[in-house]
Amino acid sequence: MSFSLSKAVAPASKDQPAMTLTSAEIPEISIDVTTATNAEGSLPDPLELESLMLNIDASLRVHARHQLFTWTQGLLQNLVKHELLICALRNGEPLLFHVDCFAVAPVEPAPFGELFRRDTSLVPHLIKSWEENYFRPALCEIGSDSQFAQTPLARELTRIGTGSVLAHGTYDVFGKLASFFAFACRPETVTPKQAYFVEIVVPFLHLAWVRTQVNRPAAEGTGAPAGASTLLTLREQEILKWIHLGKSNIEIGAILGISPLTVKNHVQKILRKLNVQNRAQAVGRGLALRILSL
Repeated sequence: MSFSLSKAVAPASKDQPAMTLTSAEIPEISIDVTTATNAEGSLPDPLELESLMLNIDASLRVHARHQLFTWTQGLLQNLVKHELLICALRNGEPLLFHVDCFAVAPVEPAPFGELFRRDTSLVPHLIKSWEENYFRPALCEIGSDSQFAQTPLARELTRIGTGSVLAHGTYDVFGKLASFFAFACRPETVTPKQAYFVEIVVPFLHLAWVRTQVNRPAAEGTGAPAGASTLLTLREQEILKWIHLGKSNIEIGAILGISPLTVKNHVQKILRKLNVQNRAQAVGRGLALRILSL
């Protein structure tokens, strides 16, 4: 796209008559304007744009860890499909991280934080690739043909069915790494458009995650809030645990030896007692109240 710019003409002095230029004499200055598009060369469609706006709005409402879990493992999955999200905040030199992980059942996210901190191969490679890519999302394959396939972190990621890691971070005013986010994905779900959305969303993810750390510092006691343990009955706590593990009402009924209708009634009571609208929110609320643990 080109824009024609008129050349500014200085006003005439008393000793020099004004100089005028005809339109034919005014040089045309062309400026190339590149529309921001994703890596596939096309703008997001209206539904994707709406989802992006909803995700940004949701990120601004995150102030506690359970809210971050609900957002990243719920609405954000519509834009960036992933099996595990690793959040790392730099807290020292050399690269030392405070790490937190989020995943839906049946993945147990806790062990991945320690594997990420101890890794000396895959993680440095991801960070270096991100920096060399001018701080844009970096993709690394970790399947059997990868040089990282035998590292403990890659083996565990492969075990949960992920073969690709899409990583992006933020940096401080000195150009140093501030935070780093790794989305462990199934290979077939990673697309250039997904990388495009990661690039947009990660700054909001960084701010949301930092807010959860400010509001729930590490020194805070880990005990359940007063009365949380009695908020749900033992049976309801048991059912909530199986919901967290991804079981349906029919499956929970078979496990506990009760009818699916009875399970459904318990689920409705759980939602009402926790003041939430759906099962995902119930899990998030249960984590916040320490009724559940990751």
